[in-house]
Amino acid sequence: GDTGAALIECVDLVCFTGSVATGQKVAEAAARHFIPAFLELGGKDPAIVLDSADLDLATSAILWGSVVNAGQSCLSIERIYVAETIIEPFVEQLVEKTHHLNLCYPSPADGEIGPIITEPQAEIIKDHLQDAVQKGAVVCCGGGVEELDGGLWCRPTVLTHVNHLMKVMTQETFGPIMPVMPFSTLEEAVELANDTIYGLSAAVFAGSEAEALAVASRLDVGAVSINDAGLTALVHEAEKNSFKFSGLGGSRMGPAALKRFMRKKAFLIKTEPVRDPWWFR
Repeated sequence: GDTGAALIECVDLVCFTGSVATGQKVAEAAARHFIPAFLELGGKDPAIVLDSADLDLATSAILWGSVVNAGQSCLSIERIYVAETIIEPFVEQLVEKTHHLNLCYPSPADGEIGPIITEPQAEIIKDHLQDAVQKGAVVCCGGGVEELDGGLWCRPTVLTHVNHLMKVMTQETFGPIMPVMPFSTLEEAVELANDTIYGLSAAVFAGSEAEALAVASRLDVGAVSINDAGLTALVHEAEKNSFKFSGLGGSRMGPAALKRFMRKKAFLIKTEPVRDPWWFR
């Protein structure tokens, strides 16, 4: 908007967090002024659950990572890929835990799930849910947007029978929606997780650190939480970059990020009053 455009006119560097569309405008404006810009933009973060994972731990972590802030975070888990041999107990546990969450209504102390921030965002959530159901998704719990005292709310929703033809698996939903999709091999899991324009962060759950790291190293994202969800947002000393359409220009985190807010200048001092041999006279 006008405010952002005016700010870029008078700064030496831009650090922006927001949508891909706005980030592209910021990057273009910064380039016109020849100033650095580093951007953290949208995400469609995957969680991969291997058959060796602790299901109780995985379902609790993924539930939190998917619905905290009502799912309105670029680092939210928005796609869940589970080994087909354990998908039934995984979904059962996830749905059971979801039933214990309540809306923060009529006061924040009454629950864990806050309202949707704007009506346009609520419309995106409704559109993604309707699109998924029309294409064959099954709603295990939740499943809609409701209005309470003028506010818009969405209860945590678990979807199964989803695929990558659905908006809920390919576009940023920004809501407390948990689509769960099975995979048969690790190769398929990695391929599905990387099948996106985004590359912000991810989560991998496995019975051993080595097993999890073998998968995590193949994910095209800037940071991966192992046997947790959201560590990538909480550990600020770790440098985390954004890949693909999720960002540009390096991390805002870690020691290296501080140097991105600085400009280096060199001072070369002649310490002796002697003539340089390459001078003309």
